[in-house]
Amino acid sequence: MADTRRIELEIGGMTCAACANRIEKKLNRMDGVTATVNYATEKATATVDGTVTADDLIATVERTGYTAALPAAPADEPRAEHDPLRTRLIVSAVLSVPVILLAMVPAWQFTYWQWASLTLAAPVVVYGGWPFHRAAAINLRHGAATMDTLVSLGTLAAFGWSLWALFLGTAGEPGMTHPFRFDIGPSDGAANIYLEAAAGVTTFLLTGRYIESRSKRRAGAALRALLDMGAKDVAVLRDGREVRVPTGELTAGDLFVVRPGEKIATDGVVEDGVSAVDASLLTGESVPVEVRPGDAVTGATVNAGGRLVVRATRVGADTRLAQMARLVEEAQAGKADVQRLADRISGVFVPVVIALAAGTLGWWAGTGAGWNAAFTAAVAVLIIACPCALGLATPTALLVGTGRGAQLGILIRGPEVLESTRRVDTIVLDKTGTVTEGRMTLAATVPVTGQDPAELRRLAAAVESASEHPIAAAIAAGESDPPPVAHFQNLEGRGVRGEVAGREVVVGRPALLAERGYDVPAEVLEACATAEAEGRTAVVAGWDGAARGVLAVADRVRPTSADAVARLKRLGLHPVLLTGDNETVARAVAAEVGIDEVIAGVLPAGKVDAVKRLQADGRVVAMAGDGVNDAAALAQADLGLAMGTGTDVAIEAADLTLMRGDLTATADAIRLSRRTLTIIRGNLFWAFAYNLAGLPLAAAGMLNPMIAGAAMAFSSVFVVANSLRLRRFS
Repeated sequence: MADTRRIELEIGGMTCAACANRIEKKLNRMDGVTATVNYATEKATATVDGTVTADDLIATVERTGYTAALPAAPADEPRAEHDPLRTRLIVSAVLSVPVILLAMVPAWQFTYWQWASLTLAAPVVVYGGWPFHRAAAINLRHGAATMDTLVSLGTLAAFGWSLWALFLGTAGEPGMTHPFRFDIGPSDGAANIYLEAAAGVTTFLLTGRYIESRSKRRAGAALRALLDMGAKDVAVLRDGREVRVPTGELTAGDLFVVRPGEKIATDGVVEDGVSAVDASLLTGESVPVEVRPGDAVTGATVNAGGRLVVRATRVGADTRLAQMARLVEEAQAGKADVQRLADRISGVFVPVVIALAAGTLGWWAGTGAGWNAAFTAAVAVLIIACPCALGLATPTALLVGTGRGAQLGILIRGPEVLESTRRVDTIVLDKTGTVTEGRMTLAATVPVTGQDPAELRRLAAAVESASEHPIAAAIAAGESDPPPVAHFQNLEGRGVRGEVAGREVVVGRPALLAERGYDVPAEVLEACATAEAEGRTAVVAGWDGAARGVLAVADRVRPTSADAVARLKRLGLHPVLLTGDNETVARAVAAEVGIDEVIAGVLPAGKVDAVKRLQADGRVVAMAGDGVNDAAALAQADLGLAMGTGTDVAIEAADLTLMRGDLTATADAIRLSRRTLTIIRGNLFWAFAYNLAGLPLAAAGMLNPMIAGAAMAFSSVFVVANSLRLRRFS
């Protein structure tokens, strides 16, 4: 099977959702291509096999009548000195206002006012409306029809009728006046001009498109800010001297200096210095975190304290910041099922509207109301029907929602995730690193009678130093220089073993030692029970065929976990604590944070089964976790939430990634996702309701074409403005 890869293109020339739908269809007809085109972000995302190149995709888009190019690097993107759309809008507005006022106020209609109106309206229709006419012509050449077709047809028809009435009818005679009406009335049409409709509709639509364009830029501002967040240059240590170089020249392993107030250039580990790091730009967490040698730091966070020397571990596209930006971009490029339905509707909408306008023209003409009434109603139908609001409903809300999420340290993987957040009723919380801080500390050492506690700690630390488990790290941290271990073996979920100075040392659960034939005396079991009753995790160490003592390890519950659990309950979710610890420890932690249901003693492989059992009971399950051993369960859950302080494997498996280690972020993530889904549904309801209400009114002759144009422009602006409310989410 050929290798697949992802190609992203920037698309130019799209003016409505129908354009995006056409390009998407053309790309998907290519062999080996699966593509989506997003009208709001003006991007195409294609998954292609090894035989398809970016040039092939660009050629297909250009044959469809649009432009395409590979995205420019952020530093190479030119800053527009002026916006041609804004210039067209200003010129059109200045010229249109007198035309509309003269048409609406008969008392102001002086002799030859109609010719003054023609002089002012002609540049608006030709120059102001040029983007619509040009796009309509290109689409016609490719046998397609979009919103531009409707606008161009409507405005040119109104302008053409006015020219006919002025030059060949009676409308050009001196002293001609006519009243302005919101609906239409019967007449022969020879004395009627529609210059205010042609100019007014063009100006209203340019206004709508300009506001829409600005709003879309504002909607995408969060992602652009995220991409611009990183440091631009860095002081690298070379031969003991600091050399300032662009961040892009950093390589893994380089040592670099971060002074107070500077941004950390890339992900790394502190080699020297103690400081506080402000990660609020990246995670939304306002409290700086203390770091010292050995602690990991993330690129784009700010050094708020002393001088640090950091060793780069991940650079370029591998950094946490790049990973965040990639997840946000992928989410914004996706499409929810409801949006695909809207796209299909907008794809057939324009031909249906043209047919409806033709039917309206014929019906009014056939009833004897006159060609003027027939023409006015047909033009109103053409102008009020626009699939733009449908096309913008989902992507603009998704754009703003995912961008706001990124600012708060919440990464939504895609639009389909939003539907899951609405349906979940149970949330499984992994204990270690999620409800608790995940930083175990050795709280007590209880040797058996006659055993030296220092030797107990030393031998246990020697074996545990080879393990990456948090409990192992806590025990190993108790010894600064443990002896070397040979033949280390990790006994998944039960403990570890290894050889230290020629003797086998086993550290783990009492059952593991008993299983391996070790004598486990009653005083060891009593010490385990005492530790667990205090909410600690008891680990037994033994050698020479007998258990030698108990090491009690404690993991502090996060200060915000109880509040987070209460907030999750208020969202209608039933929390379940999931842990590999024994029942007693698990119950102590659960009681502290307000959780009633506990699933304890679960091996890493059993976490998936635990989630499956809950799903089999009819529950829709979300799961929050942070470790490698959580990845499979996160993928199995209906909604996976990875704590961003955890592993990359967990983050890749999750639907939502929380860059804050704080459990309250889970409640924020679900609230934001649900709010975004609510906005999308509100947008779609408005878009459908607007067209369902507007089209019959226009066909029934109850709308002047200029009013229809204003209503159409307002519908798109409303949808975008409604989506922008998500920027205020907190």
